[in-house]
Amino acid sequence: ERMRYIKVLGVALALLQVASVCVTARMPAAAQERESGAARMPAGVQAGELLDGSMIFTHATGMTLYTFARDTPEQSNCNGNCAIQWPPLMALADATAMGDWTIVTREEGSRQWAYKGRPLYGWVRDSKPGDTTGDGVANGAWKVAALGEAPDMIKIHLTHLTIRSSETP
Repeated sequence: ERMRYIKVLGVALALLQVASVCVTARMPAAAQERESGAARMPAGVQAGELLDGSMIFTHATGMTLYTFARDTPEQSNCNGNCAIQWPPLMALADATAMGDWTIVTREEGSRQWAYKGRPLYGWVRDSKPGDTTGDGVANGAWKVAALGEAPDMIKIHLTHLTIRSSETP
């Protein structure tokens, strides 16, 4: 009985290895971009992953970053009280654009990071890393800053694996 159990367990583990290879091969473009391009992100920005597998941008502290639909390419339209509620992701004075990352000069002269032309912001009502309470605010004008679409990949969650043989020894 023990040998049969070990053989079946070995086959199950081999199948999991094959599934792991398949999942890696089907890694979404967003995840591949994150893996290959993380070093190209501005200091203080990182890629995070939501429970549904969506890749998003966060502060280094894990706080979610957002985009504003009323912004135009390379221009922030969130100023004054708006910028108090939605703090801009500020760029240092010596920061330079890199790849998809550009710098927007705000109306008061400060500098803000933008990804693919979209200025990025935090949200004061997010209280802990991973919160996305700003998503959809103002009739959908505010969206989580996503690295790409939700991934097209197989998710395997193993919490407990028990294999029993119905044959008697």
